[in-house]
Amino acid sequence: MRSHLLNETTADLYRRSVTEGVDRVAAKLATTERPHTGISVDELAPVINGIDLDKPLADAAAVLDELEDVYLRDAVYFHHPRYLGHLNCPVVIPAVLGEAVLSAVNSSLDTWDQSIGGTLIERRLIDWTARRIGLGPAADGIFTSGGSQSNFHALLLARDEACRIVMKRALEEGAVPTKAELLPKLRIFTSEASHFSVQKSAAMLGLGYEAVISVPVDRNRRMDTAVLALELEECAAEGLFPMAVVATAGTTDFGSIDPLPEIARLTAEHSAWMHVDAAYGCGLLVSPTRRHLLDGIEHADSVTVDYHKSFFQPVSSSAMLVRDRDTLKHATYHADYLNPRRMAEERIPNQVDKSIQTTRRFDALKLWMTLRVMGADGVGSLFDEVVDLAAAGWDLIDADPRFEVVVKPQISTLVFRFLPGREVPADLLDEAQLHARKALFASGEAVVAGTKVDGKQYLKFTLLNPQTTTADIAAVLDLLAAHAEQFLGESLAVHH
Repeated sequence: MRSHLLNETTADLYRRSVTEGVDRVAAKLATTERPHTGISVDELAPVINGIDLDKPLADAAAVLDELEDVYLRDAVYFHHPRYLGHLNCPVVIPAVLGEAVLSAVNSSLDTWDQSIGGTLIERRLIDWTARRIGLGPAADGIFTSGGSQSNFHALLLARDEACRIVMKRALEEGAVPTKAELLPKLRIFTSEASHFSVQKSAAMLGLGYEAVISVPVDRNRRMDTAVLALELEECAAEGLFPMAVVATAGTTDFGSIDPLPEIARLTAEHSAWMHVDAAYGCGLLVSPTRRHLLDGIEHADSVTVDYHKSFFQPVSSSAMLVRDRDTLKHATYHADYLNPRRMAEERIPNQVDKSIQTTRRFDALKLWMTLRVMGADGVGSLFDEVVDLAAAGWDLIDADPRFEVVVKPQISTLVFRFLPGREVPADLLDEAQLHARKALFASGEAVVAGTKVDGKQYLKFTLLNPQTTTADIAAVLDLLAAHAEQFLGESLAVHH
């Protein structure tokens, strides 16, 4: 069994095995004609469940043959131009090369003595991103597993910073509140279109879902700052503490960007932490033409970025950045066996001092490889292409009498709804949207997403592939309309 360990004696086997795997994937990518085969859970589950994991196959080639049947054949391929579903991007080759390197070397980014250059590369990329945001000379941050973890980490820091400030004021006034007494009084403000991880984070931080105040959005699906101002004032009047305001730079459904300068003004006025969830919109940081859409982000106390969305990186590649590196100490714990306090005094850079994870992959290498091969402008120009495509897609849908589109996109999502051109019961029309999406997925011809707007079912295109064209969008619209029409025709016939 030692022959399977990667070391100096098995380098040739490693080279042959990985090359064979790459060849299989390359062949699959070259011949993929649709984003999905349409296979169902009921079809695939028995195949996978029927494999005896206690009886290994002869070699890697045999396993790759089996993998074709249980994964490669039926995987959802995000590189296909008619994958228009969730916030999944096609990936760039330099990042995939980085993935191969980091997996084989297997550095762990928690301590210096496990990573060496990896630590310095990650730190350099954090500094680079912080400069792009404009956070200032005291900025810092850490790579994470994704936007949800980044948001959680930021709100953990915001919670403890709020407690520190409130307790300091109380002590000056002669009171001695405990942290347990303060937590029920903390409030988080975010728009009704923000990511669900804000609510989940509040629950995990011991604040409860009820600590999150949902602020309405305007007609462009951006946070209504007039309402936010009123909510912040009401919070203070009730003796509660505005812990944080979470602004979104690229909402999941609409790609809308909240009014960041006005939110920054209000958070400063009320001494609240300003967090910007730019998991989706972070691609604008490298856009040669649209960086101005993020004006105001430089005032944030913390920012979430997901390179695995709009920087075209493989999952996972995310980061959480802060304006003041000292706030990261709220998540610092020194363990004698890992990162004893003396290491900080000796200025040994242990990344675990900043992270809520211990063992962490060297995901930063993928972004490093990408920037060194393509450059920031190269990545940004790809994101610009999908934003341009969304604008053209909006024109297409807006001019099509079969559909209504909710809002003109700021980034690259389009939320729309099929309209039959005749009176149809509201519940049946909702079912038609759901059916069209499911039928399209089952056909394998395209993948689209869905959501609810004002209680009604809508369809959604998430455009992150520069290879997608308006012809692809038009073809998918035709398919959706046909599925919806067929469903309505059959359903109305049954009712009559």
